[in-house]
Amino acid sequence: MFGLEISSVPVILPTLERVLGADFQDMQWIMNAYTIACTTVLMATGTLADRFGRRRVFAASTVAFAVTSLFCGVAPNAFLLIVARFAQGMAGGAMFICTIAVLSHQFQEGRERGRAFAIWGVIAGIGLGFGPVIGGAIIALSTWQWVFLVHVPLAAVTLILTQAGVRESRDPDAKHLDLLGIATLTASVFCLTFYITQGADLGFSSLAGLAILAAAAASFVAFIFAENLNPHPMFDFSVFKVRNFSGAIIGCIGMNFSYWPFMIYLPIYFTIGLGYDSTVTGLVLLAYTVPFLVMTPVAQYLLHRYGARTVIPLGLFTIGLGFLLMRFGSALLDASWLTMLPGALLAGIGIGLTSTPVTDTTTGSVSADRAGMASGIDTSARLIALAINIAVMGFVLVEGVLAYLKSALPPALDAIELRSLAQGIAAGSVTSLDQKLPGALDTSGAILHAALTHGFGWVMLYGGIGVWILAALSFVIFSPAKKRSPIAG
Repeated sequence: MFGLEISSVPVILPTLERVLGADFQDMQWIMNAYTIACTTVLMATGTLADRFGRRRVFAASTVAFAVTSLFCGVAPNAFLLIVARFAQGMAGGAMFICTIAVLSHQFQEGRERGRAFAIWGVIAGIGLGFGPVIGGAIIALSTWQWVFLVHVPLAAVTLILTQAGVRESRDPDAKHLDLLGIATLTASVFCLTFYITQGADLGFSSLAGLAILAAAAASFVAFIFAENLNPHPMFDFSVFKVRNFSGAIIGCIGMNFSYWPFMIYLPIYFTIGLGYDSTVTGLVLLAYTVPFLVMTPVAQYLLHRYGARTVIPLGLFTIGLGFLLMRFGSALLDASWLTMLPGALLAGIGIGLTSTPVTDTTTGSVSADRAGMASGIDTSARLIALAINIAVMGFVLVEGVLAYLKSALPPALDAIELRSLAQGIAAGSVTSLDQKLPGALDTSGAILHAALTHGFGWVMLYGGIGVWILAALSFVIFSPAKKRSPIAG
């Protein structure tokens, strides 16, 4: 359910833009509300599960996920959907962390534990990999509401299985909640995301914009102080001194700097830029997601044979190469899903090479009693990077569309009109250009397609080069420190 909710919703975003009257920023927040909310509960849920019972908290979070999914399905407008998505994200993050806690306690022997987590990884991968197809099929057969409502019966089945097969467990030495750390980290991520998303309208250098940016920085500084002063912090920064851990965390950031946030926008390119319907878009996105499933066992084999220093940077480099190939395929005159296929497959192979080795390395590079905290930092790094880069990629997409419009349209439109037009095109509003230029019906389709392609070219370039930089950084961090030569005299 957790993976399905991340990967199926992007396919319905063009539908939400049309049905709910959502604009481009609304669509960003429909995704970001979920990911930011997840980060607010990760560490707190682990503590609550240890104290009150892992099965109990898991069951409660599953019920909460069903209820909030119901609220998402009945939301009458974009604002209430965003609010419901935030609540759903909190429930989903709690449910996700509890699954790890339950499995870790219930399967403690090496072989049994490995098999349990392998099955768990496959099921999670199916949710992420086939989410676009499931979302597209739901839109084709029913209404967008069922992308959310489907979780209600799934949650009921989960509760039955939980009652039948999960043993209750607690930790008598459970620590207190790090409320200050949770509050300051959440405030920092939210303010930074808000600044990136709304900065163009507020003015990046305006008093309001700078105040929001200052609040993000101040909250992050407060978070660092809070964690250093807390005897039981949710983020123990000393683990970053372990080179394998730090190198793997760069891998976490790299995946969510490029691959996963781009999945939010890729359906817009296929539906609006290439003209496919939701069902075909979902099927085409399989090329982007299914290699993630296929490559997981290969990645584990390569990890044990060649080590994290080779596999994780290689995976990030492969993602970047896939992005640049997709950019090349999208720029061709006869661009189609076939011209995008090589790059999409390569990016999917890259994420498959990176995802599992990253988690294996972060938890395996620290002592057993710190594995839970390491896993929490791993997941937090993924979700925070995802939330921030959903906003950044959206900004880059709008700027790319805007740059093309400035060169292609007459100077009659002022800056505000042009930006509004660019945001409409980036959101998939195919009528926005005709409304602005009623006399250009013959050329508006070509301008729309070219502007959207230009914007996506910028996004693919940003994702490709950015993840290559992070691949190089990861490799350098993984590299063993050089021994200092003795100083003479």
